[in-house]
Amino acid sequence: MIKLLADSTCDLSDAVLEQYNIGVAPLIITMNNMSYQDRVDIQPDDFYGMLEALPEFPTTAMPSPATFLTLMEDAVAAGHEEILCICMSSGTSGSYQSAVIGKEYFEEAHPDSNVKIHVVDSRSMSHGSGWLLLKSAQMREAGATFEELVGFNETYKTNVKHFLSVDDLDHLIKSGRISNASAIIGKLLMVKPIMSMKNGKGAIVAKERGTRKVLKHYTDEFVKRVNPDITNFVIIGYTSDQRIAENLKAKLETETDFTGEIYLMQMGVSVGTHVGLGAISMFFVEK
Repeated sequence: MIKLLADSTCDLSDAVLEQYNIGVAPLIITMNNMSYQDRVDIQPDDFYGMLEALPEFPTTAMPSPATFLTLMEDAVAAGHEEILCICMSSGTSGSYQSAVIGKEYFEEAHPDSNVKIHVVDSRSMSHGSGWLLLKSAQMREAGATFEELVGFNETYKTNVKHFLSVDDLDHLIKSGRISNASAIIGKLLMVKPIMSMKNGKGAIVAKERGTRKVLKHYTDEFVKRVNPDITNFVIIGYTSDQRIAENLKAKLETETDFTGEIYLMQMGVSVGTHVGLGAISMFFVEK
């Protein structure tokens, strides 16, 4: 059986991670002079409950190469001879490079090993890499080979479409995802920026006034862009308000022809640090 690995920014639910036996290297979040492992020492709801009262902006750090090495060695000890590791975009995090170094450490420590390891730079954020992981897990269960999974990820990773809108622009300013000037204009006009990925980094692709128009933008773009041959499920992400995610799911179900599964999954602490409360996202594969 092929072992799947990821970093914690994949933001897949615990149920999905457990169902498909996906190993996760947690990012480290530092706040109030304390360090926490994402989804290990601190859970999203706890984090979002305290976020606004924090005196200083939290910081995040990538998993160490040693963490990925341990996951790889544990996978081999469990009998896996093929390992596919899918990481957050190298344009926004060092997790991919850390996993590559972990692979090199493994190869140096086991020069005669026949184990195959491939690390994917997903060029995605949050449930973007999570989408690739879940699709890979489904394909693995259907009998896909290691080479087929590698080929799929390297072929379609840049086709994973992201939409992310936030309720609080301040977090994007502090994390360097948006300029201070853009944020001030956005607040004055009560505009919500909609971000996507360009060249492996987040970029503002549209602006809408109000959540209702944001959800309409998502739905309209989905209809125009979705690749129905590849997209058998959609992931809707949220930070602190699941009701917005449920509203978007209802719009997709009633206003489009999509009949696949729609997952609602909460964004983890490491992603939430940068996007703040009230964020809503959607992920699928575009044409």
